[in-house]
Amino acid sequence: MKKPLDSAELNADDGSLLIANISRRAFLKDLALTGFVLAAGFPMLARAEETAVSPDPQKYGADAMPHGWVDNPLVFVAIATDGTVTIICHRSEMGQGIRTSLPMVVADEMEADWQRVHVKQAPGDEVLYGNQDTDGSRSMRHFFMPMRRVGAAARSMLEAAAAAHWQVPVQEVIAKQHQIFHPASGRVLDYGQLAAAAANLPVPDRETLHLKKQEDFRYIGKGQVGIYDGQDMVTGRAQYGIDTRLKDMFYAVIARPPVFGGKLLSYDANEALKVLGVVKVIELKSSPPPADYNPLGGIAVIAGNTWAAIQGRNALKIEWEKGPHGSYDSLVYKAELEAAARKPGKVVRSEGDVDAALQSAVKRVEAEYYAPHLAQAPMEPPAATAQIVDGKCEIWACTQAPQVSRERVAKWLKLSEDDVTVHVTLLGGGFGRKSKPDYVIEAALLSQAMDGKPVKLTWTREDDLQHSYFHTVSVERLEAGLDRQGNPVAWLHRTVAPTISSTFGPDSKHQMPMELSMGVINVPFAIANLRIENPEAEAHTRIGWFRSVSNIPHAFAIQSFVAELAAAAGRDPKDYLLDLIGPPRRIDPRTLGDTWNQGESPVLYPVDTGRLRRVIETVTDAANWGGKLSKGRGLGLAAHYSFVTYVAVVVEVAVSEDGKLSIPRIDVAVDCGPQVNPERIRSQIEGACIMGVSLATLGEISFREGAVLQDNFHAYQLTRMDDAPREIRVHLLPAAEYDTPLGGVGEPGVPPIAPALCNAIFAATGQRIRQLPIRDQLRKD
Repeated sequence: MKKPLDSAELNADDGSLLIANISRRAFLKDLALTGFVLAAGFPMLARAEETAVSPDPQKYGADAMPHGWVDNPLVFVAIATDGTVTIICHRSEMGQGIRTSLPMVVADEMEADWQRVHVKQAPGDEVLYGNQDTDGSRSMRHFFMPMRRVGAAARSMLEAAAAAHWQVPVQEVIAKQHQIFHPASGRVLDYGQLAAAAANLPVPDRETLHLKKQEDFRYIGKGQVGIYDGQDMVTGRAQYGIDTRLKDMFYAVIARPPVFGGKLLSYDANEALKVLGVVKVIELKSSPPPADYNPLGGIAVIAGNTWAAIQGRNALKIEWEKGPHGSYDSLVYKAELEAAARKPGKVVRSEGDVDAALQSAVKRVEAEYYAPHLAQAPMEPPAATAQIVDGKCEIWACTQAPQVSRERVAKWLKLSEDDVTVHVTLLGGGFGRKSKPDYVIEAALLSQAMDGKPVKLTWTREDDLQHSYFHTVSVERLEAGLDRQGNPVAWLHRTVAPTISSTFGPDSKHQMPMELSMGVINVPFAIANLRIENPEAEAHTRIGWFRSVSNIPHAFAIQSFVAELAAAAGRDPKDYLLDLIGPPRRIDPRTLGDTWNQGESPVLYPVDTGRLRRVIETVTDAANWGGKLSKGRGLGLAAHYSFVTYVAVVVEVAVSEDGKLSIPRIDVAVDCGPQVNPERIRSQIEGACIMGVSLATLGEISFREGAVLQDNFHAYQLTRMDDAPREIRVHLLPAAEYDTPLGGVGEPGVPPIAPALCNAIFAATGQRIRQLPIRDQLRKD
């Protein structure tokens, strides 16, 4: 593993990139590289460049994330004498393509030939690499510019080495496709030939770097670079967390309390120990609330293989105490949320006089929308392997948060963080579940219980569905008053949902500013009288991040309600939505009550209604909005701003006379700012469409007597091929310049799908769906 920087490097104040001795980089030994090795540095003061455009001293973006960002080529690049360029990827790859896209940016700026690039995954070490928490659709928008500077610095060093070798001014040489040219003499040197010499040169100051012009990009924005691991993925050679194999390894599964907060009363392991292959049964103590990232406790079965461990677990005789959440029932709780939504709650945004405007309105429209708990259900359930040798713990895990995993394992094992190494494997999906390292801690505790021997812990699908950090359940109540022309003169929205903060602190019953900023408090409608309220909601299970998080229920409710208002006014939904948004303008999110703004600068990232209007107009034009459709067919529109990206969706549905729903086509328009890897953007948006349809039509986690009812994919169903949209068309709106801020991509495609789908069903049938999942709600008469 790489060693962290020494204090002299960390405290450097000249803003320059620092050279480090190659021998301090033990992690490079396994690369079998010689010659030019770019090692490590971490200047801090030059970060002012990132925020100089804003007079606000508050930190935003990557600056505000734990351990910030690093743009030093000495951390991320190594070159062998044969010319092989190794680029480190410090973010987790879970299908979004970041292990291709970030190294591709470096390769483009340093003029490396992608066919001669090797990508290596970084272990968890945020002091060395900068923030590694891969969620919030932040990887590219936070590290695009730092990675460009990494590549530009490496290119500059190679050019300087060539100029010195030829004894010519550096201005006379140029890097191009893995070689340095001297046009005046026709001389050429390969990167590998320059590696040793370049290693002895100083690294250029950030301010002196020459970034490529947009027209000179070779890979950035072209969409022509395939997934780096693609061949391994489709041939079964790729290594995921569940694939880890170590010598003399044991295998484990855990029987956890079926109810959150439940405790073990007693257990009998006699029959489990009789199962062939079972070697030990271990009790794991439960943790007091709040949940945090702590293991749930329970009984672990250790065996010579996973199947034996599962059979041993099945043979356990366990008696549980249900605890304070033993009566949690989804139907009862839904009624409680509805009751809360019908009473005044904590006011989180207020403009004008809503009550008076509602009283004087010509027409009043009310609706309530319900979205259930959801499970992330990645195809690869949580898995981690741990071993402890000479007081040092080594982890192999499919984790979105390697640094957090490292910190928590160190805490639980009472080790220094320096004595914990977290190797990040590929993730077979994550969607927020693998940001929580409870399963990594469990593996480490089991290795400790086995005297440090390697133990691989596997969560079965049943474990994954029944013991997750679930997406919140919510009721959204909206009321509006319309004038004689059908225009809204008042808007009242009450949003009621248990909060993620309940996982980390007691008595958290209101949504956090972060959650409220996901489409509720920052709704950019031009309505004079508007009030947003947030009544209390108590959590009865672990609540966690989920792809798009609270944007899903918020967008479902708001965009469905807009279509309902359009119907009440006898107006076209597209025209009505555009009128609600109002003319193009750039709104400081703080004036909407949004102090979070995805953690981004309100100066660099205002709410731009012009961009929102543009995606709506683009997608409706592409979908032939207003065209005539046959009986039983309809188009539905929805738009949403999330993760500083603008997305609009038109869904076409066909509903048969017996209530069978099919989706012939989905059009999606996306404005995410500059597009670094358009092919990966398209893939993520297509995946978001499938996931959005699945959540809207089938997704539901429900509780009875405190326990989850769903236990596998027969009960927690996902959209399959025969029910997937027949065609998905993604329309990417280009940005003018690559020096403008980037938006997120992985998550913003999900929220508009459910409302667009339900709006299309209304257009096709006249039936309004307000409760998810749709499942069998369609009339069959």
